[in-house]
Amino acid sequence: MGSEAGAVEELIARNGGVAVIDGGLATQLEALGAVFNDPLWSALCLIRDPHLIKQVHLQYLEAGADILVTSSYQATIPGFLSRGMSLEEGELLLQRSVKLALEARDSFWKLAQQNEESNYNCALVAASIGSYGAYLADGSEYSGNYGPSVDLEKLKDFHRRRLQVLVDAGPDLLAFETIPNKLEAQAITELLDEENIQIPSWICFSSMDGEHLSSGEDFKDCLDILNTSEKVSIVGINCASPLIVENLIRQFKKLTKKLLAVYPNSGEVWDGRAKKWLQPECANEKRFDLLAKRWHECGASLIGGCCRTTPSTIRSISMLLKNKP
Repeated sequence: MGSEAGAVEELIARNGGVAVIDGGLATQLEALGAVFNDPLWSALCLIRDPHLIKQVHLQYLEAGADILVTSSYQATIPGFLSRGMSLEEGELLLQRSVKLALEARDSFWKLAQQNEESNYNCALVAASIGSYGAYLADGSEYSGNYGPSVDLEKLKDFHRRRLQVLVDAGPDLLAFETIPNKLEAQAITELLDEENIQIPSWICFSSMDGEHLSSGEDFKDCLDILNTSEKVSIVGINCASPLIVENLIRQFKKLTKKLLAVYPNSGEVWDGRAKKWLQPECANEKRFDLLAKRWHECGASLIGGCCRTTPSTIRSISMLLKNKP
C-alpha cells in the first residue's frame, strides 16, 4: 500500500496541497449521445458504448483532472447476471472499466510529455465501487435504508468479488462511493483487511443534511471504524449538495487525520423513484469553483465533482486551485 498511497500524497504535494478529481460521468456521456434509462445506468455504456467512456475520460484529463474515477459505479456482477450475462462476461466488463481509464490516462500522458510547456500531471485511476444502494437502483444510496435482511456478511459478500476483479485490473486506488450508513462502511473496512488489499482506498459518504450520514447516523461512529484501518487512506463526501460540504469538512477535520476528499453534485437533487433531477432554488447560489476554494482552505485535499458537473466545472476548479493559466 505504501508506494501507491505515496503516489496520492506526491500528487497532492506537487499541486500545492490539492488533487483534482474528475466530474460527472453519466452527465457527460449523455451529452455525447448515450442513452441509459436502465438499472445499470452509466454501466450500460460498458456494453454498448465503451468508446464514449474513454472519450469522457480524455475530456476530464484535458480539463485538468488528476484522478479519473472509472465507469464501474453501478457495474455489479449481480446486475450483469440479471441481464442474462455469464459471470465471465460480467467480470470482463468490470475489467474493461479500469482498462478504459488506464488507456485514456496513458495516451493523454504520452502526448502531454511531448509538450514541454504542459502543466498536466500523470493522473491516477480510481476504480469506482458504488454502494449496495446503487445496485438496488431505488435511491437507497441516499437513505441507507437497505431493509432488515441486509446484514454485515451480506454486504461483504456483495462487494467481495467485484472488489477482487477491479483490483486485479490494475487501478491505482479504490473509490467506494455514496456509502449511506455505518454498516456498509464497516463491511467495506473489514473486507479490505480480509482480502489483504494492497492499494489505497477512499470511502466517501452521502449526506442529506450536512450533519449526518444519509441514514441519519453520526459520522463520529462511522469514522471511529475507518480510523482503525490502514487500508483506508482517504475519507470524504460525494454526491451531496455543494452547499453542505464546508460544514462536513469542518466536522471531519475534528474526527480524523486521514486525507479528505469531496466531490459533490451540482446542487440538484436526484429523485431515485421518479428517475429525474430536481432543481432547488439554491443550486446556483454560488460558483462551484469558489466553493471548491473554500473546501480546500478548510482542509480538503482531493476535490472534484459528481453528478451534473462537467469538464468545464473541473477546468474552473483546476485553474483556481492549482493556479494555472
